Amino acid sequence: MLRIVSHVVEQYKGVMETEVVKAPGFDKVPSIQIIDPLLVEVPKPQDDLFPAPPRPPVPEITLLEATAKSSRITLHLSIQFPKATATSSSASPTATWSLQDEFIKENAALGNNLCFERETRLGSYGYTENAEVSINPDSPPGTIKDKRNMQTSIRWDEVNWGLLQTQCFEKNINRYFVSEIPEILGGEIIIPAQNASSPWNDSEAKQLNTKKRVLGTIINRKEGEVNELKDHLTNAQPEKAAKAALDEKTPYKSRTAIMLRSYSGKKWNENDKQNVRSIITELSLKSGGEFEVFLLVHIRNSTIAIENDTEYIEALHKNVPKEFHDIAVLWNEAYVQGFYPLIPKKVTNVHQSQWLPVQIFALDYPQFDFYWNWEMDTRYTGHHYDLLERLTKFGTDQPRKYLWERNERYYIPSVHGSYDTDFRKTIEILSGNDTIWAPPHIANVVPTGPLPPVSDPAGDNYEWGVGESADYISVAPMFNPNGTGWVGKNDVWGYDGRNDTPRRTTIITHSMCSKKLLDAMHTENLNGNHVSSEMTPQTVALLHGLKAVYAPLPIFFDRAWNGTSLNKWFNPGPKEESGSSSDSPFGWGKERRFLGMTWYYRAIPPGRLYNNWMGWEDHGIGGAEAMSSSTFITSG
Repeated sequence: MLRIVSHVVEQYKGVMETEVVKAPGFDKVPSIQIIDPLLVEVPKPQDDLFPAPPRPPVPEITLLEATAKSSRITLHLSIQFPKATATSSSASPTATWSLQDEFIKENAALGNNLCFERETRLGSYGYTENAEVSINPDSPPGTIKDKRNMQTSIRWDEVNWGLLQTQCFEKNINRYFVSEIPEILGGEIIIPAQNASSPWNDSEAKQLNTKKRVLGTIINRKEGEVNELKDHLTNAQPEKAAKAALDEKTPYKSRTAIMLRSYSGKKWNENDKQNVRSIITELSLKSGGEFEVFLLVHIRNSTIAIENDTEYIEALHKNVPKEFHDIAVLWNEAYVQGFYPLIPKKVTNVHQSQWLPVQIFALDYPQFDFYWNWEMDTRYTGHHYDLLERLTKFGTDQPRKYLWERNERYYIPSVHGSYDTDFRKTIEILSGNDTIWAPPHIANVVPTGPLPPVSDPAGDNYEWGVGESADYISVAPMFNPNGTGWVGKNDVWGYDGRNDTPRRTTIITHSMCSKKLLDAMHTENLNGNHVSSEMTPQTVALLHGLKAVYAPLPIFFDRAWNGTSLNKWFNPGPKEESGSSSDSPFGWGKERRFLGMTWYYRAIPPGRLYNNWMGWEDHGIGGAEAMSSSTFITSG
């Protein structure tokens, strides 16, 4: 074990450990290991909290124009430039950083034996173009030896990411359930694509609103033609039933939409663009179309008529880089207000109602099973497909017994022990009979989730829910805001009122919702039932009996906390939960506890750590030698 004080965290008085890991199956540690979840079996730690799921027997994946070249996988952006290539990112399993054992959640969750550095992580997406980088693979990261370009510099402004994703999906369409070929009826595009969870994708809620939607309006660019505007998925509800029911024996893959939340006036820097390119490539183009990436852009000026083609195009060109025009979906508050007339207009703003455009998006794009609400200021230094695949499997593996009680606590390994054994037993003892087993009875709410198999949870041996896909996945606790000092705890309209409506909250809305959950959220809003953004999907899942899972990702701190202190300050509730108490860290005046961690919107270390990893100076600290294990961070 080699102990070092890293310059990355020296300013925070934190000590990191660097460990040389010999990966299972290797006689010696290789200098470079290609990371591609579709083509390479990456060695994982034995105690991994989020083990990589086994590969299902799906039809063979066709990578978009992918070919093997030596030890690299090359993705050809052959639509515009046949000679332009973008190579896969690489990682080395030789160095790992961790903050010993005294931090919230487990570093093993993301595979801490793999280490990415910026040149290979972002080089394929524009980072190394016209930059001085190391050309010797055996050189330490950050060593400057020569100035080179990529094999052929890509003219990014002429790349059509929407078309690339569409072609990738079409090449792999046999992996997904699609009932029939799209057709145009009465000037509207009828979308036959079904999601994997429902052969006919029948959602009565969609028929309750007859207003023409243009949320899905995009620019369709074709070579040699003037840009044309088209209503993409104008009528998203198929008018014909699928010709054949989904064969349960056919392992069709689910599809997931990634909605990157952007806004008008955003100043796009090169790192923003490189990040989006990596997300599209790793999640969509290299998964055979399992994911599709969109920009959901909030136009802050509500006087702009989103329905007007001219104003829409002008706003698009002004606020979205050209290469992302085809994946951008614009909305503003005035537009979404028309869909939900029973919600007070004063609260249909992005702060209290940011899920409204997501719900409308799910109506316009019903072919997806799941939808990730993705904050643009998050960064993941590992491979995005590996991250989401692990989160999805973790959600599927969780039993429902005492799930809501596990969800409302920070998981601290040094205090709670093994997640699947010791932690469960602790929660069972603390909660006793005070557990959520079935949805509560709320006036005018008809639960859409399944009923428990037994009336008493004591009759279930942590079996119900195992193998069931999660309807909601958060990466922060779902705490009970009642009794806390959180400022939005009383933001309840309709339901049984602010005093009697059970609800849950997650700070930072970066999370995943199923189609079923978004349809339920839409229905509740149509009925005038509403809670603020940080409570919306969690509360609806609770009231409808849907499966919600908090996946405990690793969180690092800028100082040497011990597990007992962490539990005291971050799980201060009467039963050691994060909410339900005036001492909750989420209360007004208590949030300073989060300032030194790597996952919170007001945290300081994420930006500094990422800047240092990128080789940029921040507060007098920075250099070209920074390296990081897979880390998920957000701030501001």
